[in-house]
Amino acid sequence: MRMRHKKNLETRLEAVSDYLITLRNESKNFAEAKNERHLLDFSELFRNGNPVYLEIGGGKGGFAVAFAEQNPDKNILMVEKISDVIVVGCEKAKEKGLKNIKFASCAAEYLESFIPEKSIETLFLNFSCPYPKNTYENHRLTNERFLNIYKPLLKDGAPICQKTDNMHFFEYSIESFSKAGFIISDVSLDLHNSGFEGNIETEYEKKFASQGFPIYRLEARLK
Repeated sequence: MRMRHKKNLETRLEAVSDYLITLRNESKNFAEAKNERHLLDFSELFRNGNPVYLEIGGGKGGFAVAFAEQNPDKNILMVEKISDVIVVGCEKAKEKGLKNIKFASCAAEYLESFIPEKSIETLFLNFSCPYPKNTYENHRLTNERFLNIYKPLLKDGAPICQKTDNMHFFEYSIESFSKAGFIISDVSLDLHNSGFEGNIETEYEKKFASQGFPIYRLEARLK
């Protein structure tokens, strides 16, 4: 089903332009575009030298906004390719007057062109679409082709933190991380009953947890 454009979308995007950056390559062919370099200067973007955290596929920005609120000494960049969705997160951040959050309109396939190497403290993958049909496997954000994009962006020892409500996607992700050279740790098969501290719930997480679904979580680091 096609998503309907939100009313007055362009006007709303313009109103949050201080929070939103649009990242585009000259070539639309990923094989060519990944070699382009339009690297962000995080110290200029955030106007401070604080560490940068990255969330990919952040939707309406509930997690990223809460993270920014709770961690004023940290910066977070949320990546989302759907304008109808990302505008909501930008509006939340603007309403709260947050200074340590930015939103990037971009597909994850092109992040190597924009994110400097070894610049990310932690990468969050929260409730990514599981694409359950095998024919769409390479669209999953924990597919090996995406993991190879993330690798150079991470600081040494930096984790990828994944949360999902989908058991099969979680199992797939564990296998995918392992094949790509990551060490899996802090695995939880029922996050909300695990005693884990500091969890920031996303919109989807609240919905699924309220319906009794267990939330799965892991951390993955390069060897």
